[in-house]
Amino acid sequence: LAVGSSIPVVVGRNGLAWGIGLHAVDRGMLPVKTEGDGKAPAGLFSLGPAFGYASPASVSWIQFPYLQSGPALRCVDDAASRHYNALVSEGMVTKDWKSSEDMLRKDDVYRLGMVIHHNWGGKTVSGSGSCIFFHIWEGPQIATSGCTAMQSADLEQLLRWLDPAANPLLLQLPESEIHRFRELPDLP
Repeated sequence: LAVGSSIPVVVGRNGLAWGIGLHAVDRGMLPVKTEGDGKAPAGLFSLGPAFGYASPASVSWIQFPYLQSGPALRCVDDAASRHYNALVSEGMVTKDWKSSEDMLRKDDVYRLGMVIHHNWGGKTVSGSGSCIFFHIWEGPQIATSGCTAMQSADLEQLLRWLDPAANPLLLQLPESEIHRFRELPDLP
């Protein structure tokens, strides 16, 4: 069931690889996502929370839980950390990482975004990829390090539409793999 028109996005500079989500992984078809591979995760994923630079009051139209990015908010991408692939507030947890994503960047790409639950929570596997988001793109020809990015207006429209009560999911696949998910309801 299509809602609205399609929107252009960019994904990882090296394409897609199977991620860890709500799906089984057939290791024979696509490569499997690893930390730093420059690939966006393929598969079926749950979403949230949203995040951004604005105060929660100014984005009250976002229905998902929302984290305001401050100078201490990090997404840990150090596979050796016990906080690997988690959003943490530096100073609120014991720092055991050597690298992390600054969630309050000097550019606009994280001005608005949402976590894509690749390798997230109880399913986190060290070294299998981290800090995967919907976020604002740098441009239509500029790929990401592994996220799914789009124009600011399209991301805002998406975040206005997403309702956590409806349990929205992201299905992200190359066309060659879509046949595996045809048995799921309401897919194109």
